[in-house]
Amino acid sequence: MTANLPDLRYPIGQPELPTQPLAQGARIAYIAQLALLPDQVRAAVAGLSPAQLDTPYRPGGWTVRQVVHHLPDSHLNSYVRFKLALTEDTPTISPYEEHAWAELPDTAATKPAVSLALLEALHIRWTTLLRQLTDAQWQRTFYHPGSQRTFTLDQVLVLYAWHGRHHLAHITELRRREQW
Repeated sequence: MTANLPDLRYPIGQPELPTQPLAQGARIAYIAQLALLPDQVRAAVAGLSPAQLDTPYRPGGWTVRQVVHHLPDSHLNSYVRFKLALTEDTPTISPYEEHAWAELPDTAATKPAVSLALLEALHIRWTTLLRQLTDAQWQRTFYHPGSQRTFTLDQVLVLYAWHGRHHLAHITELRRREQW
């Protein structure tokens, strides 16, 4: 990619995971990003036609509809992983084939409003949990066999705050480029 062309795949750049425990203020800020995401995604897709919802955010990329359905799929998996890490000693989590999930028939057949409602309810539960964690709990871990890496919950918080902003930018940048 040349310097003057944006990277449509990573419109906000790649995530940068912390190597040290987060300060409480940083955690609060990342949790706030998760709390705001459902309303931000709802606003980003407001007024889009079915044809616009079925437009890929980049050549070869997912459609807006797939992105909207992917967010609760992914964040639900993360929520479960948090609970596993909080209740088991370094559990090995189950990866999932997100691209295959995006192609399942419910993605095309379900209205985006359903996934927006799921994302909203999920983020209420998730952020309620996150706001209660102790410093020690944030250092609990799980092992991801796909990346062959152990993650702290601090790192996963940063990753999923980024993940939400990342996919939100896919939608908002497409709307900006297309002048929708």
